[in-house]
Amino acid sequence: MTSNEAKTLSDQDLFGPFLFARGADTRMVKLAALVVAHENAEIPELRANGRDVIAPTKLATLFGRSYWRFDFELPKSRAAHYSFGSETYEVCTDLGDDLRIGFVSCNGQEDGDLDRPLEDRNALWADLGREHAKQPFSLLLHGGDQIYADGVWHCHPDIIAWDKAKRRERMATGFSDAMRDAVLKFYLDHYLAIYGQPQISHMLARVPSLMMWDDHDIFDGWGSHKKWFQGTAVARGMFACAREAFCLMQLGCAPDELPDMVMDRDGKSLAWRVDFPGVTIIAPDLRSERTPDAIMGEHGWRDVPKALETVPDGNRILLMSSVPVIGPRLSLVEMMLHLLPKAQKYEDDLRDQWQSRWHRREWCRFLELIEQVANDHDHEITLLSGEIHVATRGTFETRGKTIHQLVASGISHTAPPVTFARALGLLAWIGDNPLPDRPTKLKPLPERKGTYCAARNYLTLSRDDTNWHANWHLEGIGWTPDLRI
Repeated sequence: MTSNEAKTLSDQDLFGPFLFARGADTRMVKLAALVVAHENAEIPELRANGRDVIAPTKLATLFGRSYWRFDFELPKSRAAHYSFGSETYEVCTDLGDDLRIGFVSCNGQEDGDLDRPLEDRNALWADLGREHAKQPFSLLLHGGDQIYADGVWHCHPDIIAWDKAKRRERMATGFSDAMRDAVLKFYLDHYLAIYGQPQISHMLARVPSLMMWDDHDIFDGWGSHKKWFQGTAVARGMFACAREAFCLMQLGCAPDELPDMVMDRDGKSLAWRVDFPGVTIIAPDLRSERTPDAIMGEHGWRDVPKALETVPDGNRILLMSSVPVIGPRLSLVEMMLHLLPKAQKYEDDLRDQWQSRWHRREWCRFLELIEQVANDHDHEITLLSGEIHVATRGTFETRGKTIHQLVASGISHTAPPVTFARALGLLAWIGDNPLPDRPTKLKPLPERKGTYCAARNYLTLSRDDTNWHANWHLEGIGWTPDLRI
């Protein structure tokens, strides 16, 4: 965080409201609004639809700030509203036949994120706001890396020293209270520095969000590092702080009081499922239980299949996988790493992916689960992913249906070089079909030539009666034509 950003945070007494979705039926939408204020500040009133005053629940008081949540409902309407203090916010709570959903990911970058002019950093957020004004979104899905918290390694002298120490010293070092306070404060401050930016806060106050984290919400590569590193007291302590911040700022809850949408009531996995009329959104947690040898872990594999298999009849499933389920053939790259000096430092980036050779059995298991739910339970499934900083799409041809994967990444991360996109495209051309006779294939966006598009982007999903289509907005290029899904 820059000194200017830190000064802005210290001068600001109130952040929010940040709106979260909690599900809906045909009449009402359940919502939660998070507000962060100076611990001695008087909290303004929140009124639902101009009538009911909603009493807030205090989630935590940390580092001079209190975290408050307002739980309320709004009736189905294209112009429902709530007020907070003197401000009124319209919310499109009509999730009927004509439905529009936004999907974003990778809201930041590893270096210099907060040093960029906001007009440049948040150009696509501003565009998303203009789209919302023209045709409102009922939901905003965040597919991972809502913040880039890699600067956590510089938040305290003891963390800096630990990061530079040798393996034996790292393994012997405890996670002190001073470290914990510095790390947790860094995460919370970073969320507020991001969410408080006007182009982002405008959308977060007006469109209910559903979020699932990925590695940069913790630090780069969490779960894919060496087992000895993952097991150190400091690494585990940093993860615990990131989890606490995630619960407050992405789930809108206290870490030990998870909302009903979270499937594992013990919180070992933070995977969630939320039902709406005609559509169910499910987000596996691919970070909490991740190890170099496993992506979802015991609790994820217990809960996610059950969630998929009990979706209401007729509902389309939007399955958010923070890393793409359909991807290029990475085993060739992993084999080459061992032949190149110093290239092993990229190993954790490759292990992050379902397509890593270390995860091949689990990848097949996940594809088989998706196929079973699509065919045996007769659900239409759409896969949504981010993470890779480019836009692309793919298909999974099961024995009964075509399952579409849509990748949108990132909304503010700087686009990679075109050569990077071409190299990924070559790996995609080589192909990788892990299940016999059920090919997975990556494809260009509608009316685009390359498999991957190296431009910042976001995705919209629209339902017209029972028909669904997708469109990408590509920075400097414009909108893709409708893709029927």
